[in-house]
Amino acid sequence: MPNLSRLQRQALNSFQEGDLDTAERLCTDILEFRPENFDALHMLGVLHFQRQHLVEALRFLAAALEVNSSSSDAMSNLGLALHATGRYDEAIASYRNALQLAPDHPEILYNLANAFLELGRFDQALMNYDAVLTKVSNHAGALVNRGNTLLRLNEPEEAIANYDSALVELPGHPQILTNRGHALRRLDRPEQALVDFAAALAAAGEFAEAHFEAAMARLTLGDFARGWKQYEWRWKAAAFVRHRRSFWQPLWLGHEPVAGKTILLHAEQGFGDTIQFVRYAPLLKGQGANVICEIQPELTSLLSQLDDVKVIAKGDALPAFDLHCPLLSLPLAFGTQLGTIPAGAPYLAPRADRLAHWRERLPPDGPRAGFVWSGSPMHKNDANRSIALRQLASLFEDPPLRCLSLQTELRVADRETLRELPKLMHLGDEIRDFADTAAIISLLDVVISVDTAVAHLAGALGKPVVILLPHAADFRWMRQRADTPWYPSAKLLRQPAFGDWASVIHGLRDELRAAGPAASRMSGWH
Repeated sequence: MPNLSRLQRQALNSFQEGDLDTAERLCTDILEFRPENFDALHMLGVLHFQRQHLVEALRFLAAALEVNSSSSDAMSNLGLALHATGRYDEAIASYRNALQLAPDHPEILYNLANAFLELGRFDQALMNYDAVLTKVSNHAGALVNRGNTLLRLNEPEEAIANYDSALVELPGHPQILTNRGHALRRLDRPEQALVDFAAALAAAGEFAEAHFEAAMARLTLGDFARGWKQYEWRWKAAAFVRHRRSFWQPLWLGHEPVAGKTILLHAEQGFGDTIQFVRYAPLLKGQGANVICEIQPELTSLLSQLDDVKVIAKGDALPAFDLHCPLLSLPLAFGTQLGTIPAGAPYLAPRADRLAHWRERLPPDGPRAGFVWSGSPMHKNDANRSIALRQLASLFEDPPLRCLSLQTELRVADRETLRELPKLMHLGDEIRDFADTAAIISLLDVVISVDTAVAHLAGALGKPVVILLPHAADFRWMRQRADTPWYPSAKLLRQPAFGDWASVIHGLRDELRAAGPAASRMSGWH
């Protein structure tokens, strides 16, 4: 029988020194003689967790707790392993069990708050971060994630205050500086945000998220030369890396002729992004390339109208090709500047069969306006870009046009409001895909939309469109402009201050009133 106490000390020393292989071997030796040795089981669980061998980590931590269910450390570590596998509810249960054994332990409270943040239970996350900070006022992790929670709650000013406190504890930390810069972008302060991104990159020059955030700030400011180049860092940022495509064929960024070659353009982000940047496909065709566009299945019926461009749905088998390019890399490949944006419209067209269907369905009399007031609730900036229908309700009391809802995704509160608006005709439940939406838009006089794919679609069809934008709009809409070089038929109504939809709606009411109840077509929208 070996000296197990000595083996245990050696295992602990090896673990603390980072020699995980030796620690694992020693713990395995201990378990050979004492299969229920808590310390060896617990250490193996933590060791496997550090190696990201999560199945093994869970197995050993559960076995350790079977031997000693009163260990708050083992219970908390089990929570961490569950958290890492995405089993957040189970992680919360483990953290709560650990807190029964070690009440008010700041690290366990911190881990509990992090699990609530992952689940979007922001109030509970804040409550627990506050509990941590009551115990340890300078807990950097709690300060940072409290700021992240406030940002998710659309409180960027308060988030910045938390990041500032965290930076006192961790000066020059690139992630905190990047988060702070992102919050400044939310407040439409891109120049100040760039200062934070520069500081982050001074500390960590290859930090992809800081490069990506800086790119969006530059594009917002109209610095296309640096912005599009830096935007390529998105593929190394955590939010994008899983979407990166791996092809053996070369990436095309404009450095070689495409005449006689087949190039695959592939969608990478949302529907609106695809609609906006597919405009480059005909330009490649004009250079003599054979163009394949791989896009979201929901868009294939619409975009199949593109002349001499092969359109396939993502997930279908790809034909042979020589080069490839993600859609949002095309502005870089073409060296796009403000004055060279390919803004010719329409560059999309409705399908004839859908036009015939909707011509019979729409009310025949008077000018017609289509409305979209919210995007996907899952969008990371939904709190800023969507409007509750009740905020627009007064527009539909005595409208000067026939008002039609093109909203395909209705929230519960909006559906209830819609029942009280008899002068807003709802078409969304009948719309099958974007080809239907395109046909309807083609039969309207104007579209009024928040920043969604429908706004892009109206612009691509060359239809007058009023786009309702938050104070800090997406980078593509730039700043302090009532127009956009991407869509000549668009007019932009922006919040004059953070969260101020009332002013936007007031401006929209004036626009609708100016159209006149007897107008046969909308004018003055361009």
